[in-house]
Amino acid sequence: MITFRDRMARGQSRTGWLDSRHTFSFAHYQDPAHMGFRSLRVINEDRVIPGAGFPRHGHSDMEIISYVLDGALEQDSLGNGTVIRPGDVQRMSAGTGILHSEFNPSNAEPVHFLQIWIIPDHAGLPPSYEQRAFPIEERRGRLRLVAAPAGRDGTVAVHQDARLFVANLEAGERVVHEIERGRGLWLQLARGIVTVNGTEMREGDGAAVVDEPAIAIEADTDTEFLLFDLG
Repeated sequence: MITFRDRMARGQSRTGWLDSRHTFSFAHYQDPAHMGFRSLRVINEDRVIPGAGFPRHGHSDMEIISYVLDGALEQDSLGNGTVIRPGDVQRMSAGTGILHSEFNPSNAEPVHFLQIWIIPDHAGLPPSYEQRAFPIEERRGRLRLVAAPAGRDGTVAVHQDARLFVANLEAGERVVHEIERGRGLWLQLARGIVTVNGTEMREGDGAAVVDEPAIAIEADTDTEFLLFDLG
């Protein structure tokens, strides 16, 4: 069964510097029908104007993944400043508690990124973070594993039975992902238009997949998407 999540039905938060779309309930947007999918709790699509951002704030007991689509995102976590650019994946384990800030360091260009929260397999982890680059050559025309338990295959490590793949397809390209019994998928389309098992999806749409043997994703235009494989 595939349940589609229309981009226009997402929650929204807008301020003078932030436009955020919430796939699942977040902050003031609360919808009991959309509280997450398995261990995947948050997918926020954020756009931040030049020179603005989130001041220092705290998190705990959450795996937080940042994925930049356009521009750059500067973060300060555990006293370490890093810049995340397209192709980078950053994982932060908030664990027992962490303070960090996020802002757009550009004076001219907005930043467009996804912030993802995954509930860890147990509470009270030591706070940590890591960041890896996945060049377009590794993602073009195929699914590239970028986050997995124990950081296998050169990925960032997540403390949960969750695997995250990303892919960039050109129009006409197709990938198939087989689904192990008992697992579920969440597909988040970041750019373009695809056809998923015969149904069209557009930028910002999501889909939950359960009790299916496989998912076939065919690009109708140049596309970029994230695929979560969850226990």
